[in-house]
Amino acid sequence: MPLLKNLQVTLEMIKWEHSVFALPFALCGAMLAARGVPTVHQLVWIVVAMVAARSAAMSFNRLADASIDAANPRTRTRALPAGALTQNFVRNFTLVSCGIFVLAAWELNRLAFLLSPVALGILLLYSYTKRWTRWSHLVLGFALGIAPAAAWIAVRGSLDPRILLLTAAVTFWVAGFDVLYACQDYEFDQHAGLHSIPRYCGIGNALWIARLFHLSMLVLLALLIWIFGLGVLTIAGVFVVLLLLAYEHSLVSKDDLSKLNAAFFTMNGIIAVIFFVFLALDLLVHHSSTM
Repeated sequence: MPLLKNLQVTLEMIKWEHSVFALPFALCGAMLAARGVPTVHQLVWIVVAMVAARSAAMSFNRLADASIDAANPRTRTRALPAGALTQNFVRNFTLVSCGIFVLAAWELNRLAFLLSPVALGILLLYSYTKRWTRWSHLVLGFALGIAPAAAWIAVRGSLDPRILLLTAAVTFWVAGFDVLYACQDYEFDQHAGLHSIPRYCGIGNALWIARLFHLSMLVLLALLIWIFGLGVLTIAGVFVVLLLLAYEHSLVSKDDLSKLNAAFFTMNGIIAVIFFVFLALDLLVHHSSTM
């Protein structure tokens, strides 16, 4: 029973349901690499790698930010500050997650295995960036943005520069909604000496920077469609993403951040899933028409 309770609290700590942010884009990278559906072996180990990588990153972040979370009224009820989990347990969970990620990379191919420490380094580095740069939002975006490139490597065993367009698109997408979310901690970041775009630019300007990031994402997705010769279904998917992003930004204003909650995160998960569904259908239709 204590083990099951720890597992439940751990899943809540790492927000496992938010794995949907990067996983659909990783699957986009895998399908673009395969120009269709990758093998079952590749798909299974890509999913394992993604879940393990995000689990490691989130649990490590909770360890690194334990004292900060304890001081912030918004986060002091998280597992470590509240005493629901011990630092030793979370540390072991992080190590096990890292080990599973490296194993998954080994099962995929040699290049994926050799680059696995680099990927982990990027994922874990983010946890400290808010201490020294206001651009930590872009670092977080890049940590998730490497997912499609990593999935391409998992399928092909090599890296094609074209997939870096999707890496850049995901980077700006995540950075955009992270800037919005950081607006909640504007006053706390000032008091604690932490760095963020809202702290330095103010909430009003930060909202415009988030819009610029999301506009950059849309431009990069358009370039992705052109470079890969994708069809009308992917174009439709980008249009739906545009509408959802517009709705997302309509929920927040300089004077009202009340809707920056779980539903806000759900909206971003929907964006990732929708783009994947449209791109996957596009590739599958093209594949069936050429058979």
